[in-house]
Amino acid sequence: MEYFINCNTSTLAPYNAPLDQLRASHLYRRLGFSASVETINQAVGQNAGTLVDSLVDQAVNMAPIPTPAWANWTNADYPADDDARRQLVNQQRSEFALNYANGMLNNNLSDRLSFFWSNHFVTELDVYECNSFLYEYINCLQRNAIGNFRTFVSEIGLTNAMLYYLDGVYNNGNNPNENYARELYELFSLGDGNGYTEDDIIETAKALSGYVERGEIGCSPVTFRADAHDAGAKTIFGQTGNWGYDDVITILFQQRSNEIASFICLKLYEFFVHPDSNDDAGNAQAIISGMATTFVANNFEIAPVLRQLFKSEHFFDDEAIGVIIKSPYDFYLNTLKETNFAYNDTIISEIINYSGLLSQELFDPVDVAGWQRNRTWINTNFIIGRWLTIESMLEAFYQANNEQYRDLGLSISGNAGLTSTNPDVVARLIIDFILPKGLLNESEYDKAFAIFRSDVEEVYYEGGNQESWTLATWPQAPYQVYLLMQYLARQPEFQLK
Repeated sequence: MEYFINCNTSTLAPYNAPLDQLRASHLYRRLGFSASVETINQAVGQNAGTLVDSLVDQAVNMAPIPTPAWANWTNADYPADDDARRQLVNQQRSEFALNYANGMLNNNLSDRLSFFWSNHFVTELDVYECNSFLYEYINCLQRNAIGNFRTFVSEIGLTNAMLYYLDGVYNNGNNPNENYARELYELFSLGDGNGYTEDDIIETAKALSGYVERGEIGCSPVTFRADAHDAGAKTIFGQTGNWGYDDVITILFQQRSNEIASFICLKLYEFFVHPDSNDDAGNAQAIISGMATTFVANNFEIAPVLRQLFKSEHFFDDEAIGVIIKSPYDFYLNTLKETNFAYNDTIISEIINYSGLLSQELFDPVDVAGWQRNRTWINTNFIIGRWLTIESMLEAFYQANNEQYRDLGLSISGNAGLTSTNPDVVARLIIDFILPKGLLNESEYDKAFAIFRSDVEEVYYEGGNQESWTLATWPQAPYQVYLLMQYLARQPEFQLK
């Protein structure tokens, strides 16, 4: 697959042209896990700024997942028998994963962001084990996903999942553990080696010490113990005092505001616009700088930065469309949303399983640096896995109700599907909707057209006594759309968004 160089020279100036189908699809594929044909068609002709504000407002007001009954359970609340306990823990975890995956499918930008932040403020479930800690962590991600980044950093560091994952629970004042202090700067706020020293890490670890009281019952919340905190003077970023946890956050955001803004805006840019921010031909660095200025000016509120980016000419530039490789969750959820096929929790569970097999296991990024995304999603094994699993899903939808495929084709092709007797016309409309920028050239379209016409009687075109073909009336039309979807799912362009 070709590696896309970022040649986008457009600016952060507002995109003022009415949205066409290409850009409406682009917006929904990036801000969420895509949308139905109907939703995308409703966006065509709208003003980008108005629609973006609506989607951002929706995310700001989105409630987190409802609190499960086991949200505050400790080990004492589980069966004493190990097998029974393990079975109940796994059941709770599976149900929670199902609820969260459904949220990703339906909550657009809100859970697109909470999932993004789970790959920034990384924890791994196998380290801390407790389902109550998992819920607290995900709840923190959802509540802060489009809120204030400073508040986010402060809250995430005191979640039980993070305290266990990065050894905060072992950070005693008389024997500081530097793990969380290092990752706070390197991964969560500043970037590797950017604006901090080893001495800053050592002194910060002392200031963060004391959150070590774990109780006598497993999965008990971690609390602060004053006698385990280093009460001496510490010097962090040139500021000296008897600092504690809150002081670290205050000093970090006061003394390194520009570095934080640049680092976080770079990550947002690479996730939402283009994986290549170190371009020579494009304008990425200027865009990131403009976003960072907005971030600082708005006291680290996330929403204003995203509004600015998503409304911009840069975001809607042709060079930004179809240049990001779909993650496994994008791959499956986009297909589910865009086809609008009937699904149930069994299908969502399959998607969770398939994504895990393709190295994107829900709640468990590969390490503290998270999934590296984009090109790492594609190798020989993963691409074959994508083909086989998506083909299986598409076949299951066809077996369940093959008329769904006719409905899909008609929703995309509109009047052409009702009246056109040329299947190539209809096939092109379907291809250009499903693929972010269509196929590479006309010879590739010809191959796809042949697939769409295959295994059906040669009576498509008007003339003589032949019956006229239309997508709306032809008995085998659902199978034609099914064959085309199976073919497209194996194309390189289908892997892109």
